[in-house]
Amino acid sequence: MSNSSLGAAAVALGVAASITGLVVVAMSLTNRRGNWKREIQWLVGAMAFAAVAAVVVMERALITRDFTVAYVAENGSSTTPALFNFATLWAALEGSILLWTMILTGFVVAVVVKFRDQHDDPMVGWALFTLFVVTTFFFMLMMGPANPFGTFDPSPGFDGPGPNPLLQNHVLMAFHPPVLYLGYVGFTVPFAFAISALITGRVGEGWLVATRRWTVMAWGFLTLGIVLGAWWSYETLGWGGYWAWDPVENASFLPWLTGTAFIHSVMVQERRGMLRVWNLSLVVATFSLTILGTFITRSGILNSVHAFVESGIGPWILTFFGLIVVVSLGLIAWRGDQLRSPGRIDSPVSREGAFLANNVLFAAFAFVVLLGTIFPLFVEAVDGRTISVGNPYFDRMTMPIGFSLLFLMAVAPVLPWRKASPGVMSQRLIGPAWFAAAVVVFSVLVGARGWAPLLAFGLGGFAAGASARQLILATRRQGWRGLVGRTNGGMIVHIGVILIAVAFAASNAYVRQDEFNLVPGQTATMSGHELTYEGSTVIEYSNRTERVARIRIDGGQVYEPAVATYPFAGQSINIPSVRSTAVDDIALSVLSFPEGDDDAVLLRSTIQPLIVWLWIGGIVIAIGTAMAVTPGTRRRPTEPVSAPLETLA
Repeated sequence: MSNSSLGAAAVALGVAASITGLVVVAMSLTNRRGNWKREIQWLVGAMAFAAVAAVVVMERALITRDFTVAYVAENGSSTTPALFNFATLWAALEGSILLWTMILTGFVVAVVVKFRDQHDDPMVGWALFTLFVVTTFFFMLMMGPANPFGTFDPSPGFDGPGPNPLLQNHVLMAFHPPVLYLGYVGFTVPFAFAISALITGRVGEGWLVATRRWTVMAWGFLTLGIVLGAWWSYETLGWGGYWAWDPVENASFLPWLTGTAFIHSVMVQERRGMLRVWNLSLVVATFSLTILGTFITRSGILNSVHAFVESGIGPWILTFFGLIVVVSLGLIAWRGDQLRSPGRIDSPVSREGAFLANNVLFAAFAFVVLLGTIFPLFVEAVDGRTISVGNPYFDRMTMPIGFSLLFLMAVAPVLPWRKASPGVMSQRLIGPAWFAAAVVVFSVLVGARGWAPLLAFGLGGFAAGASARQLILATRRQGWRGLVGRTNGGMIVHIGVILIAVAFAASNAYVRQDEFNLVPGQTATMSGHELTYEGSTVIEYSNRTERVARIRIDGGQVYEPAVATYPFAGQSINIPSVRSTAVDDIALSVLSFPEGDDDAVLLRSTIQPLIVWLWIGGIVIAIGTAMAVTPGTRRRPTEPVSAPLETLA
């Protein structure tokens, strides 16, 4: 049996299992069936088996270079190195939907296992129904416009072009997309329980307690995926940067913004029974934006170095996005009376007041980014003009919001619930304020100038001091266990975010870039660094030919930026080389090798401070996320709230 037939059979099994699951759960919820636990376990198992089998078949086709599978013929090649050949599964549209579906079915299996003793609870039932709806949609995509197992009739000696050259020259290709998808897809679980809470009318804190760790883990994967994507861009594209407000970068950043707001906001509802509409709206927005991001990435409507080619999948995803928004908003409106909070904010200078301000700022941030991303679509739809929204818009609009969020990151953790007295505030903030002042003074002494970066450094120091204070107090009381749990793990996450924010501000404010025409033996000087060109070498690989320039930096190690030519793709790309230290990065990129006998090179050098702290910040966030989902010491609420559902707690 051919790989195309096996893969198509696996997809058909997935469609059948997901649709049958919908019917079985619906019949149970409408009291037309009794116990459905065993049936649903078998159906979810069949669905997961189908998704895994489809992935295995596609990998088999890629590894064996089975060009009778259209996806392999279009994206595979006998010359692609093994690692990138394996990662070709998610290098193009159909394969990425296949990976997405497999991860989604994995989350559904995890939900069924986690709540295996509560399948008769309508809350779990409606959550599973929602999950089956989403899973059915993605399986149906693979039956229709994103069919990964179409057939192809290769001529004798046929060889495919391989994946896009930019997708086969850095190891992060194997890790960034799967990690990002774990974040995207992970938000399906809290969304499903939010819809279930609205349908059942159980809109208290039970669904939040049930999905707390699912949400934090999804957020952690999404954050790590974004950081890995920035790192990949920095070391692959050769322009010297890592974030360009590209539409596809924004597509991943939007759900991160609303998801971050949601993670903070749920603490107010759990503690005081407030912000119910906010929380439901934020989780719906987060999931909706993952679907919108899928549309932006895979429809081909926007030009982006990250986006896939134009396809027929766009209308399907846009329709699904519209359905999610309409149904979710309708349910929230339907339950409007029940969503009224039993508590109220006693004072704006309180932790709940700070979290409400946090919600407003994140919502404003998301709106600014969304507007800048989709505005070109509206212009093109109205009058046919093609425009783009550049960095100046995003930088100008997001900078004040970012500063405000850094300030709240410092103040919110030390604020008490209900109301803060001036004495308490001064006592808790004096240490962080002194630390912030010391950071600014140190920054000026080492040469930092400009109000914006200095303000970022000061607010970063303020926020870091507040987080460190919380961790010190926690470890004094509880020892090492003071580092785990949602609150203290969250403080570690805050430190990681602060590292990224400070590195972002420094690298953008003090970036220096220049171009040099060099011949062998010639040295260029830039910002106190010496770059000596020692000549070039041609290296043949199975899938490409590289001409490598040897550049010695400051008389030490030799770095080798190159130009790679991929004959099957008929394309040449730059391969940068980066020297990283704790102080600054020197990124080298070959613009061209001018013709002639003197072996000259046109070299671009980009020097940016503190770049490495972006990646360290991402690692710190990952560690903090792991600690946040580790059970810590529970604290009882200061006042009664609507009790969490015992079956879900």
